[in-house]
Amino acid sequence: MPGFVWALIIVGAIAVIGIMLWTIYNGLVAARLRVKEAWSGIDVQLKRRSSLIPNLVETVKGYASHERETFEAVTRARAQLDNARTPGQAAQADNILTGALRSLFAVAEAYPDLKANENFMHLQRELTDTEDKIAYSRQYYNANVRSYNEKTQVFPSVLVARMFGFVGEEFYEAEEAAREDVRVDFGSARPAN
Repeated sequence: MPGFVWALIIVGAIAVIGIMLWTIYNGLVAARLRVKEAWSGIDVQLKRRSSLIPNLVETVKGYASHERETFEAVTRARAQLDNARTPGQAAQADNILTGALRSLFAVAEAYPDLKANENFMHLQRELTDTEDKIAYSRQYYNANVRSYNEKTQVFPSVLVARMFGFVGEEFYEAEEAAREDVRVDFGSARPAN
């Protein structure tokens, strides 16, 4: 074979490898962007939830002002969630906030007038809606993280991922106790004695 043919074969092989690298690299970038977009969806819903909490606390305070410790726990948990920077930190703070909200709703159950308050009922519906959106956003995020992490760990894309510094993302995981929804339905609650 003349040198010209070998040169064409080498150029063709380099072009094929270059196209493969380019395709894999772009696939990794697109997957990483989907993870960031999905995280943004969770972040939006967590901020929406966080913005509902001061109104909810103030509404409950009007009926149960002596429950200061519960209100402070909710406020601390909300601040912790607002300051979270990573999915892991946000998940941990969200778990703490969920527990604090459970305590707040337990306090509210003792006040039938509060449960009938229009503002409280509106906040209750908004919070329920937000909890549903957080659950959906969490599923969407974790699906994108799984897909991205898979791309960074399977051959041949693992080679490209390592070469260009792509690292796996962390899942947004709830603790076992926080996997249950926050109960915000007071329709069947007992009246206070």
